[in-house]
Parts: sequence; structure tokens; C-alpha cells
Amino acid sequence: MKVLGIYGSPRKGGNSDQLLDQALKGAESAGAETSSVYARRLKMSGCLECGGCDETGTCVVKDDMQTVYPLLEEARIIFLASPVFFYGLTSQVKALVDRSQALWSKRRLTKSSEEMGSFEGGTGYLITVGATRGKNLFEGVQLESKYFFDALDMSYEGGIFFRRLEKKDAVRENPETLQEAFNLGLRAVRQG
Repeated sequence: MKVLGIYGSPRKGGNSDQLLDQALKGAESAGAETSSVYARRLKMSGCLECGGCDETGTCVVKDDMQTVYPLLEEARIIFLASPVFFYGLTSQVKALVDRSQALWSKRRLTKSSEEMGSFEGGTGYLITVGATRGKNLFEGVQLESKYFFDALDMSYEGGIFFRRLEKKDAVRENPETLQEAFNLGLRAVRQG
């Protein structure tokens, strides 16, 4: 089973990176083949809303996103990790999400309206951290993630969400968070 981890933080080695590392280790321990995408390393634009993918399901913009599309399509499980920035995903990973419009167009072109209600591409999970303890802290990122996975023909299965983690190594002070991430990876593959 192919599992993809999408690292959405602009900060290398931060809390969401460390949690995703553990989720992928958990997936590997269950026998999955894992790969990774680091949004902060991609040289790409956001969606241009040019309509180029409307008729073909293929993005016409030639940049690093062209290497990401095959990984998105091959994965049966995707873990999307991002800290919360202003109640949403980081701009780096949001550009990747927006560029997935091409895969939404492809889905729309290949499935009937009745088939659009089911998900055949696999499952998606969100791993996110936020510095505050706000009641609605994770609502925005969950909604963005749900529709990202929908575009990929995947069901959104929730994930793990941690409040009050701001310092770069805050997860190290809370080892149960790292174990929870490992368990998520393990469980996702076993259920997949």
C-alpha cells in the first residue's frame, strides 16, 4: 500500500514535521511503502484559475507540482500535516491544495454525478498543531482538508489535532503526541 506524507510547514523540523515523521514510521511498521512531499521545497505557483484543466483534468502550468500529481494519484492513504496559520493551512501547502483543482476536474470528467458521492481513491488524514487553545482552532483546516481529499477522490477520516504547541520542539515535551501520531499511521494502514 502506498502512503504519502505531505509536509505543510514552512519550518523545517517543527512540530507538524515531527508528528508526520512518526505517522509515516507507523505506516511503514504496518508494511506500507511511504513517500513524502515537502511543500516548502516546491517551486510552484498557486492555481491561476486559467481553466486549462477543465476539459482534460491536467494542469497546464509546468512547475514542481507536475512531480506531485502522480504521488497524489498513486497514494491510497495521504497524511496532510500543517500548523494552523490564521485558522487555516499554511500558504505553502495551500498552494498545493489549490493546484489540486486539476484532479478535481479529472474526477468530474471521469465520474457520473451519482458516482461523485462515493470515494474510490483511498483515505486522507490531517495532522495539525496550533499555538492557541481557541475553541474553533481546527475548523478551518479541517474544512480545507476535507475538500482537498474530496478533490482527490478520497474520504476524509479526521486525524490528530494538538493545541498549545508553539515552540519548535514542543512535541518532544509531550511524548504522548508522538506516540499518537505513530499509532495513527499504523491504524490507517491496518484499516486501509
